Amino acid sequence: MLKKIIKFLWRFTSILSLFVLSGLFFPKLIIQLYAAPRTFTVDTVPAERVAIVFGAGLRKDGTPTAILRDRVETAAQLYQQGKVNKLLMSGDNRFVEYNEPEAMRQYALDLGIPDKDIVLDYAGRRTYDTCYRAAAIFQVDSAILVTQSFHLPRALFLCNWFGVESTGVEANNTYFRKISRLYWNTRELFATTQSVWDVYVSKPLPVLGDPEPIH
Repeated sequence: MLKKIIKFLWRFTSILSLFVLSGLFFPKLIIQLYAAPRTFTVDTVPAERVAIVFGAGLRKDGTPTAILRDRVETAAQLYQQGKVNKLLMSGDNRFVEYNEPEAMRQYALDLGIPDKDIVLDYAGRRTYDTCYRAAAIFQVDSAILVTQSFHLPRALFLCNWFGVESTGVEANNTYFRKISRLYWNTRELFATTQSVWDVYVSKPLPVLGDPEPIH
């Protein structure tokens, strides 16, 4: 009797694990396939009016993390090569002492980007919000998305879903440790599944407000 119970539990656990893994890896695979033909380099990406730069955290002193600097540097390269005219810096600013967009702006200014061509989105708390607000608030209908390769497929899926016809450029100016890349890719499995749930099921509303078209 005990052996039968153990055998049943083993089979049940195996089947459940298979469903969980499928639920994580299948959305990621589909979205990666979707993103592949829409992914370019700085040199090969077709020109657009706007590049959207996604937030990626700040250090304790309020300056951009290495991964965020990498994104801003790539956006600056796009601007300097004439691939875009405006940079939409989107990040989290829920707290006075935590201001991702402003930190991104300051770093872009240090890289020689004119202030007049930098637009800040203070309510880009996550990728879903950034893409939603790019269309709804900033009235962007097409853009180049700038982020690392692990994040770019999800960003392309979400922005295109919300009506921002998007291509993507990988930010790869900096080498990151394997352990960091493993962590980010593992986290992205769950984030991708969450984004599919958000789009098709929960459909949450981000912070909204009056339109601020990018001219």
